[in-house]
Amino acid sequence: MVAALELYLDTDATRRVRVLWDLLESEGVPSLRSLLGQRHRPHVSLAVAPRLDPERVAEALAGMVVAAPLRLEFPHAGQFVGRVLWLGAVPTAALLEQHARVHGRLARAGIDVLEHYRPGHWVPHCTLSMRVPNPLMAAAVRRCLEVLPLTATVVGAAVADHARDISHPLT
Repeated sequence: MVAALELYLDTDATRRVRVLWDLLESEGVPSLRSLLGQRHRPHVSLAVAPRLDPERVAEALAGMVVAAPLRLEFPHAGQFVGRVLWLGAVPTAALLEQHARVHGRLARAGIDVLEHYRPGHWVPHCTLSMRVPNPLMAAAVRRCLEVLPLTATVVGAAVADHARDISHPLT
């Protein structure tokens, strides 16, 4: 399992992603809605690790506004190896700067994260499904295209480890 530093989306964008989760589920694609007892909420992960100590992360980010009111644009859908389906966020200068600031603080505190979430490797995205059945990928992508483009504003942040029932809000 993994833990993440998640950025949460405004009410309208959250509703639209949840509708998309429902559409995917209706196609037979398990979405984040049904994963881990419906604990997930639509988000963009800034950092991911096998485990994150929420208190240690909060201490590393003390005095920093993690949930800066960034405007996010999601114009496309994509997939990662392993049948992961996502909505791609435009990597704006503001988003990449926030990402780099967070990672700078985490690195100085000795908090290690997965390499593909580090600056220079990270693909900003909102995960929709972690296990799209191969024969259903085309239908799942078509469903994504029905709701795109999507815009959102970041309204909150937390360290989350849903398998361990951890959700530690950050400012």
